[in-house]
Amino acid sequence: MKRIAIDMDEVIADALGKFIKLYNRDYSVPLDLKIEAGNEIYHHVPQEVNQKWFEYINEPGFFRDMEVIPDSQRVIKALQEKYDVYIVSAAMEFRNSLVDKYDWMAEHFPFIDWQHIMFCGNKIVEVDILIDRIKNFVGFKGRPLLFTSPHNLLITQYERVNTWEEVAGLLL
Repeated sequence: MKRIAIDMDEVIADALGKFIKLYNRDYSVPLDLKIEAGNEIYHHVPQEVNQKWFEYINEPGFFRDMEVIPDSQRVIKALQEKYDVYIVSAAMEFRNSLVDKYDWMAEHFPFIDWQHIMFCGNKIVEVDILIDRIKNFVGFKGRPLLFTSPHNLLITQYERVNTWEEVAGLLL
């Protein structure tokens, strides 16, 4: 069986939506979901509160209650019938994310056993296909699938997928 590694943040878990929700809660200033192509979300907040994003991401619980990216559960479950599927996330970058991400996976993707969840720093994985948002493609020898996120909209050198329906169309 071919192996697939799938990132969590902005691929199956809506981190961007969580940032926007917290920002709107704390500043009562609507932040538009239409982020300019090529920019990270922190490029769209006033400079004086820019560091708030890093506070959010380091809070216990930030990664625990993110929304699931539409159709990811159904498509990943179907992929498991054809591929050896792993969730690979850089959970070591933010101290509190490890437990949050593990619990989130158990709740939303209970069909993925603990042996197929890899929390790491650098994603140095040897798989056939990597579905990610870009930074882990450098040096990757398999087939990279770039999952669309506002910050990577200007990237053109990788095969792009915008939705989990598109992933299903390519891989199932």
